[in-house]
Order: sequence, then C-alpha cells, then structure tokens
Amino acid sequence: MFDEAINPNYVILIFALFFLVGVITTKFSSRFGIPALLLFIALGMVAGSDGLNLIYFDSALYAQTIGIFALVVILFEGGLSTKWNTIRPVAAPSLLLATVGVVITSVIVAIAATYILNVSWLEGMLFGAIVGSTDAAAVFAALKGQNIKERLAATLEAESGTNDPMAMFLTLALIQLIMIDGQTILGTVGEFILQMGLGLLFGFLLGWIASIIINRVNLDSGGLYPILAMGFALMTYGITATLNGSGLLAVYVAAIVIGNSDLVYRHTIFRFNEGFAWMMQLLMFVILGLLVFPSQLFSLDIILSGLLLSFILILIARPIAVWISTIGFNYTWQEKTLISWAGLRGAVPIVLATFPMLAGVENAQLFFNVVFFVVLTSALLQGASISPFANILNLTGPERVTPFHTLELVSIGKANAEMVEYTVNQNTVIVGCTLAEIEFPSEVLINAIIRSGELITPSGDTVIQEMDILYILSSKKQKKKLMRLLEDSRSSSK
Repeated sequence: MFDEAINPNYVILIFALFFLVGVITTKFSSRFGIPALLLFIALGMVAGSDGLNLIYFDSALYAQTIGIFALVVILFEGGLSTKWNTIRPVAAPSLLLATVGVVITSVIVAIAATYILNVSWLEGMLFGAIVGSTDAAAVFAALKGQNIKERLAATLEAESGTNDPMAMFLTLALIQLIMIDGQTILGTVGEFILQMGLGLLFGFLLGWIASIIINRVNLDSGGLYPILAMGFALMTYGITATLNGSGLLAVYVAAIVIGNSDLVYRHTIFRFNEGFAWMMQLLMFVILGLLVFPSQLFSLDIILSGLLLSFILILIARPIAVWISTIGFNYTWQEKTLISWAGLRGAVPIVLATFPMLAGVENAQLFFNVVFFVVLTSALLQGASISPFANILNLTGPERVTPFHTLELVSIGKANAEMVEYTVNQNTVIVGCTLAEIEFPSEVLINAIIRSGELITPSGDTVIQEMDILYILSSKKQKKKLMRLLEDSRSSSK
C-alpha cells in the first residue's frame, strides 16, 4: 500500500511524470509497433518497489477497484464509437465468440494449466477462466486507426466489448465452487442467465433514458455534457452490479445506444471520453505494473510455465474456439486466422487474477504471476503484429480516417441547428461533383471542407473528393433529410 505519511506534493509529481511519460511512450508505441499497454505496464514495474522504488504498492483490492473503474470508462468509450450498422451484421458470431468461444478457450487452457501448474481441476478451470477472454482495452487500442477490413474490426470490437462479463462470471463462479461448500453448477448456470439478462435489460433501458436526458437538459456549459454522459455510464454499472447483473455488459450496451442516438454536443462527449479512456488505460496498466514484483515474475518456473501456457492459448485454444464459434458465418480461413491472432489479452485477465487473491485461493499468487506473464507475451507477440499479419493475409481495407477537426458551433438545445460531420468514402455518389451540382435540402449549408489536413473554403465550383471531411450546417428539421441524402448516395452506387 501507499505510505500513509507520504507527501501529497510527491504523489502529484509522480502522477504528472506518469502521464507525461505515458503520452510519450504512446508516440513511440505507434511508431515502433509496440502496444502501449506493454509500455504502461513496464512503466509501473520500473517505478515499483522492485525497480526505482518510487512507489510501494501491494493492494490487490485497490488495484481491482481502479481496474474495474477504468474498464467501465474504456468500455463506455468503445461503445460510443461503435456504429450499430457496422456491428449488426456480425452480432451473432461476436456473441458466440464472447460466450461459447470464451468457454472453449477456458476449458482447453484449464486442461493444460492443471498439469503444467500442478493444481486441481477446479483451480485449472479458474486459471482458464481468468485468461479466457480477449481484452477490450487492448483490442480497441490495437485496432484504433488500423485499416483492417470493417467486418473483421467490428467482429473483434464487439467480441471484446461483450466477453469480459463472461470471463468475470466464470471466474467468480469457480471461486465460489472452490471456496464454498454446497455450491452447485446448476445454480451457477441460472445465475449466469440472470446476470446477462439484467445486463442487457439495464443497458438498453438506461442508455435510452440517458440519451433522452442528455438531449433535453439545457446545461449552462457545453463542457458539462460529457460529465453527464460519464455519470450515466457509472450509474449504469452501479445499478446493474448492485442488482446482481453484469455491470460491464450493461455499460457497453448503454454506450452503443447512446452513441447511435442523435446527441447534442456529440463531438464534445466523444472527444472527452476518448481522452478519459486513454488516461484510465494509462493509470490502470501502471497500477497493475506496480502490483507485480519483477523478481517473482521473472523466475525460471514462471517463465517456462507462462511461455508454455501462452503458446497453448495463442496457437491452440484461441484458434479452436474461433473456428468452432464462427461455423456457418461465412468467414474465410484467412479471416478466421486473423480473428484468432487478434485475441489480445490485457488488463482484464490481470484484474480478474486479483479476485482469487482477495478470496484467499491457495494458488492465487502463482496464478497472478503466470497470468501477468501470459498478458505480457500476448501483448508483445500479438499486439505488435496484427497490422502486418492483416497485410500478409490481404485483409486490409481503405485507410481509416479519424478526423481531428471539430466544429461544434451550435447544438440542439441551444439553437435549432447543428453541425454535421461527414467523411466522403469511395462509394459516395457525390465524389467528383461540384457543390453546385449537389441538390442539398433547404436550410443546409457546407461550411468547411478538410482535405489532407488542410482547410478548403467551399464554393459552388468546389469538387468533392474521396476522403474529404465535410462540415455541414443543417437545421434540425432538415437533418434527417440530409442524412438520407448522404446514405442514399452511398447505397445507390452499389
């Protein structure tokens, strides 16, 4: 734990250094292909008691609390950015990967862990459950800005956003089976159905309520809207988890509902949550890095056991789970291979590994150390090679453009008009047309065009080009007509 007498100025300075070094390491991670989470964990390990001894931290409870809070923020940001039209075609295989796939992965790893770690079958199953799910933070970060085909990226994002509840449920259920006499498997199955059902129910309900309130409340400052949205995310988790539902699933579902609604101050909400999610990723991985002691982690037994279990997880368990879960969904062998390889492990397994420690499971510390090593191996091998592997398999699509330009001059609630941001793609009919040739609805005006990072002042002779980012001022009553025009343009060319 932290020293009770520690100087608060020292703490502020340390966290300032963490944030600054974290941002710098993120720049290096994107340049050299090293996952940011790996560098954040390394930062925590270096600053910990086995490193520079800047901070002594050994509280599994605090690490678990911070980890769950961070996961709520990360899942909320991921759900906000998820387009329902994109994930709807892959919802079924994604859910199978998030449930059946997790179980298959857990069972295969459990069989191996029972013999490799010399533990009981139930403890082996517990280890398998802990590492059975892909990690939303790792997957979202690895895919952000990558040009992997949209269908595959949507499958991976939807799977990682919905499989954490399954892994958490299996972990807690197996701890109960190990520690509590009289716990039955049948009762566990009923509890799973209840948790998932409540997660879906409260996610849809609270997401719908949040969308209505965000749009109807007239706050004095636009900066309050992102805080309001985050408040709903935390409340969604709190209410659902308190009622024994899956809080993480509820947060992700609510975020999808909110993100696909017609929101006021949409860009402000999205940008705030993007930055907040990055901050929580940095904090979470640094804290988890502080929690581990490298002198214990890099012992010969842990290294050999971790490497063998990582090999089985990455090259045997995950591919088998993917190929079985995607039967009948028209994925090619190349696509299944990439989905298998992109099953990144990250913070979630490490956070789940703190549950046995707090419950007093006999081999909890062994599990934590091996899980940590498995995560490091997955991040280093898989995280750094997803994009090159996609290129080898010819599974890359058009380059993704993430606009950094925000024009949110007016918004619903403050005026009867708002700014619409639209990125022109290769299938859009208006490509090659001048603005004068496009029949926009009345009360609609293109205010700015961003082309290759440069601002283009629009005029009637301006020709629309692929990848242009259009900022269109539209009255509220004409916005739906404008969006229909843009969507019709896209579909009419197919």
